[in-house]
Amino acid sequence: MYVVKSPLSDADLKTVAEALQGALVDLVDLSLVAKQVHWNVVGPRFRSVHLQLDEVVDTARLHSDTVAERAATLGVPPDGRAATVATSSGIGVTPDGWIKDEDAVATLVDALAAVITRMRERVDATAEPDAISQDIFIGITADLEKHHWMFQAENG
Repeated sequence: MYVVKSPLSDADLKTVAEALQGALVDLVDLSLVAKQVHWNVVGPRFRSVHLQLDEVVDTARLHSDTVAERAATLGVPPDGRAATVATSSGIGVTPDGWIKDEDAVATLVDALAAVITRMRERVDATAEPDAISQDIFIGITADLEKHHWMFQAENG
């Protein structure tokens, strides 16, 4: 079997691989959380929140692919399996059933904050070992912070 070799040292690769895997898990879970809330949101702001949730799903899916492909590029097999996501995500439990629009917004504010916090840690962790992966994390964090701002503004 062909194995992709990384240009990074073993120690640097370990740090970067952990950061990429953690980001992948958080992004996959964020897309699932946003879609779950999207399907169950109710209330007077249903339409606007419903559409805004799909924007988060699209962002998380786009970035999860970028992160997984960066890991593969460095010779690290990405793991986005459901069991891995369920046991490794930094996002709390999502409520089941119908979710009032203001609660849906609060759920996304919390989920985004959790992912952003962990993403900022990854930005710091990858600064020295791999500026390319760090750049990816910076871009992801900027996009997630924009969503975070917009959802916070929803509940003013």
